[in-house]
Amino acid sequence: MELEPIVRLTRDVKAAARTLSAGEARFLVDYYYALQEDRIRSAHQVRTLQAAGEPNEVLAWLGGNAGVLERNIKSALAVYADADPTGRWSQSIVGIGPIIAAGLLAHVDLEKAPTVGHIWRFAGLDPTLNWEKKTKRPWNAALKTLCWKIGESFVKVSGNEADVYGKLYLARKAREIERNDRGELADQAAAKLERFKIGKKTDAYKAYSTGRLPPAHLHARAKRWAVKLFLAHWHAVAYRYRFGTDAPKPYVLSQLQHGHEVRCPNWPF
Repeated sequence: MELEPIVRLTRDVKAAARTLSAGEARFLVDYYYALQEDRIRSAHQVRTLQAAGEPNEVLAWLGGNAGVLERNIKSALAVYADADPTGRWSQSIVGIGPIIAAGLLAHVDLEKAPTVGHIWRFAGLDPTLNWEKKTKRPWNAALKTLCWKIGESFVKVSGNEADVYGKLYLARKAREIERNDRGELADQAAAKLERFKIGKKTDAYKAYSTGRLPPAHLHARAKRWAVKLFLAHWHAVAYRYRFGTDAPKPYVLSQLQHGHEVRCPNWPF
């Protein structure tokens, strides 16, 4: 049984990627991550079949071609991101590759985001936003997922000497742990118990009921803080390139480090 391989990205198609619309780029970013999940599932299935001594050629072919498509899409999105100075700045940051750089460019419309606060809200990173039942989601699910991936990436690269935001995540987490141990977050622990149904036999409930946030909550808080700081810098860079002036500084940015602004890395770029 002969199976034709998937056609690789041609030079002409790659060049056309520079002019992708925002909608097309968003689709490719979503499709890339869907392909990635399917390839991982396919590889797992092949390993299972191999262990059982069963035929697996077709599934192996499928997984291989999924990998080719992934690389093709990544190449196309790299061209798209490289065509924009903000996309190039994004990729200068350790932990940010062409997929995430392209995703941010495709999702964020600066005309609708005069401050980074608008991006935080659109990405579901504003803690004051609540999604009430039977109402429209107040944030963009795809962008929120992308920001979650950014946070995970910063955690993974925190040991890299050239990393910036991963180390800021670690520093923030250490500070949150200290505050938590001193009982300074007790009101937030109480609010969590009041708003959500948490199993009383869980470790999380044990922490909340004693006025403390559990480790997973502290991890998420520190990671979210690092992502919001990165987005603040991303907005400052994008705004400068788009409008030729400095972006308005949000009030909350001055509070991220107790009034000390964290300078944008690799800037001027």
